[in-house]
Amino acid sequence: MGRGNKNKPDKIFEGVEIIDIAEEGKGVGKSDDFVLFVEKAIPGDIADVLVYRSKKNFGEGRIMNLKKASEHRVQAFCEHFGTCGGCKWQHMTYDAQLTFKQKSVENALTRLGKVDISGILPIVASPEDKYYRNKLEFTFSNKRWLMDGEAKPEDNINMDALGFHIPGRFDKILDVQHCYLQADPSNAIRNSIDEFAKREGYSYYDLKGHSGALRNLIIRTSSTGELMVIVVFAYPTEEEISKLMNFVADTFLQITSLLYIVNQKKNDTIFDQHVVAFRGPEYIHEEMDGIRFRIGAKSFYQTNSIQAKKLYEITRDFAGFTGDELVYDLYTGAGTIANFIAGQVKQVVGVEYVPTAIEDAKINSAINNIINTKFYAGDMKDVLVPDFIAEHGKPDVIITDPPRAGMHPDVIARLMDIEAPKIVYVSCNAATQARDLLVLKEKYDTVKIQPVDMFPHTQHVENVVLLKLK
Repeated sequence: MGRGNKNKPDKIFEGVEIIDIAEEGKGVGKSDDFVLFVEKAIPGDIADVLVYRSKKNFGEGRIMNLKKASEHRVQAFCEHFGTCGGCKWQHMTYDAQLTFKQKSVENALTRLGKVDISGILPIVASPEDKYYRNKLEFTFSNKRWLMDGEAKPEDNINMDALGFHIPGRFDKILDVQHCYLQADPSNAIRNSIDEFAKREGYSYYDLKGHSGALRNLIIRTSSTGELMVIVVFAYPTEEEISKLMNFVADTFLQITSLLYIVNQKKNDTIFDQHVVAFRGPEYIHEEMDGIRFRIGAKSFYQTNSIQAKKLYEITRDFAGFTGDELVYDLYTGAGTIANFIAGQVKQVVGVEYVPTAIEDAKINSAINNIINTKFYAGDMKDVLVPDFIAEHGKPDVIITDPPRAGMHPDVIARLMDIEAPKIVYVSCNAATQARDLLVLKEKYDTVKIQPVDMFPHTQHVENVVLLKLK
């Protein structure tokens, strides 16, 4: 099917048929027993593949010559596709994306979790595949990524950029013109700030030298029509802050909450930074099923609002509440699921590692007059001890929505000890979910499985599993 020297990089394998898609979204082909992981390749493609990285049994490569295009292949709609690392599957029909996401969940659960998937439900598609995100973060940098054929830095061209990191290059930023991930006025705000800053001679952040006035831009939109803009400075003058913030305030009157942060740390995280409200309150609101959620600069909220509602409805339906349940909501974040289900249960106890998220969760209960929730901050394995269970009672249902890494082995051990009749496991990584299910399998049967697509044009997929105690 192909030929080449499998032990050396930069060799060409000819006529490789792409037969599958790997976890990270690359196409998979084979030449004898040598496996090829190919960038931007789709099952059904036949291509000559240039291998640029080679190991004993596999290589990574890119298409040199597409001999036959897959029936799933389409023209990408974004000018930045292929350079930007954001939407890696834009060259594939949405139906095909859903098929491969469903298959990736099935593969992970059977191969890693030894789970019976005969009852798996078809993946829930996202109603929107463009402009579906409610939050984007852009980076200012004085190290712009130069496209092929562009002048070199020594030609004295402007190297400032406001956009996204190039995949695998922490120090290079792609200057984004139009992003299809977030609805208007997101692009207009970003481009106007970029033009103003360049015109007024603002310095963009230098990652290696830790200098420059402008560092990050965060834009949050919401289904209520409210809009938050956060400008993150590094080493500005007071005059530079005032000038830029007034420009943004005067140009975009629809901004509900205009904030800024001065971050002089070595990393971009803002969780430990002081937020200054320049105009409006320090928060906006999101709404779901009549429940309002207050979103601050540091708040966590699912980035696809429409699908988040669907995800939580599935979680609620899987739990099958009768109205009298005590529910533990683990990794509760800002208490979104906890407050969403509170009206249908006796009590919800939410636990989360991040203290500021727990404060948000309490506020979200208060503004909705929800009185049957309790929230606790701390490391899950340290909070979920026998004394905690004795104090709050044994849960009828446990909902768990851990980060990509899945649950800590100690947390799984606690769940095995608690023996709640039902566990609803929400995951953004089917592989780590499968690993956890393999352990829980000793005491729990997997009863329902529902994949949900939250992130069109990426390989990421959410999955909800209902477990019942044997």
